[in-house]
Amino acid sequence: MIAGLATELGPWIWWIVGLIFLGLEIAVPGVFLLWIGLAAMIVGAMSFPLWGASIWNWQVQLLVFAVLALALALIGRRISGSNTESDQPMLNRRVEGLVGRTATLEEPISEGKGRIRLDDTTWIVQGPDLPAGARVRVIVAQAGGLTVEPV
Repeated sequence: MIAGLATELGPWIWWIVGLIFLGLEIAVPGVFLLWIGLAAMIVGAMSFPLWGASIWNWQVQLLVFAVLALALALIGRRISGSNTESDQPMLNRRVEGLVGRTATLEEPISEGKGRIRLDDTTWIVQGPDLPAGARVRVIVAQAGGLTVEPV
């Protein structure tokens, strides 16, 4: 059935496959199916003048398609992967983003431990003994707590 359809449609079958991949790219964005769709459309464009040639059988077409899809995916990855810097580099690293921030001690640092409030969270801090209300700066951030110094 598929072989009969491909024979009837001729080179247009590659254009249809390419458009299906491009449509899937729109439905499921990921910038990967785009390159496969473009490879199918290039094979379709190559198929117009070569369709009747004995060398342009389905095995050669699939081989050209596979090579083009791989090459375009690698080129596309290089092109689109070059700008990976974020405007918020600490977005998913919240604790590391606290370094350099200043706060007021909610509880005094006594025997090396106290508490501060940053945004909506109370943090356990370590540092030199200081009274409640003292201003401190975060110098080290770890999951277990923050290390502070007086400002």
